Amino acid sequence: MLLDMFRPAPELPINPVPTDMRFVAGGSFSMGADNFYPEEAPRRAVSVGDFWIDTTPVTNIDFEAFVDATGYETTAERSRRGSLVFEAPGPEIDLRQWGTWWRQVPEADWRHPHGAGSDLEGRLEHPVVHVSYEDALAYATWCQKALPTEAEWEVAARGGLEGTDYAWGNELTPRGRQMANVWQGAFPYENLVEDGYPGTSPVRSFPPNGYGLYDMIGNVWEWTADPWLEASDSSEPMDCCAPLNPRLGAAPAIRRVLKGGSHLCARNLNHRYRPAPRQPELANHTTNDIGFRCVYRV
Repeated sequence: MLLDMFRPAPELPINPVPTDMRFVAGGSFSMGADNFYPEEAPRRAVSVGDFWIDTTPVTNIDFEAFVDATGYETTAERSRRGSLVFEAPGPEIDLRQWGTWWRQVPEADWRHPHGAGSDLEGRLEHPVVHVSYEDALAYATWCQKALPTEAEWEVAARGGLEGTDYAWGNELTPRGRQMANVWQGAFPYENLVEDGYPGTSPVRSFPPNGYGLYDMIGNVWEWTADPWLEASDSSEPMDCCAPLNPRLGAAPAIRRVLKGGSHLCARNLNHRYRPAPRQPELANHTTNDIGFRCVYRV
């Protein structure tokens, strides 16, 4: 059963900061997919309640307002160990060695997305990156919001469409149009930049989905509130988008579900720029392709 996307939105009973949100009416929808990766299956009926969701991922300017108001320091800043930054290798690469295209950059954080010498000039409307699950949760709490569940995130990403591969239909580039910021070419060494962006892009750079939401697919992976339930060896996805950071010490017991894919997802290796895919990530990991958005529930 398709969610009733035309049911009028009730008035927000509070005034979250910022207030740019879209209403998603509760109901049941078909979650997951059977024709891609094992961890997405089976396709099944799932129900959610009414909720509002941020129109875009949290941007650098949004996050800056939070930090200015609270003095918050992110995981990457507190550890003084920096964060993981993608660096394209040469073509002579074993695609199974996914750690070879990530570099530990000691001074990389949300203010310095590529490490020392980089800044937010020209990036204020880009999604904030190098944020851990804890960082995202702190921001959501400050906004009187929450992080979305995996089901809430997925139904919002579908935008009212039922059972399609992508958030806009079954064609990746309908009539040749780029619909999201993802990787074109042979990942990780050939980036054709056919969408115009070699890295992250300003939010709203690509068409919104049926609910008026931007960047639900591509640009940055997004944290959800759901813990990753350990799967069998046959269904455990490859952590190609965020390898273990050896400087963070012992891994926490709980990993969280990421959704949506990022500008580093490519068809030849990580075809996860769709509503159904799910990726496990350690809660304290930070990279330059993970961000988040928030929800508000009645």
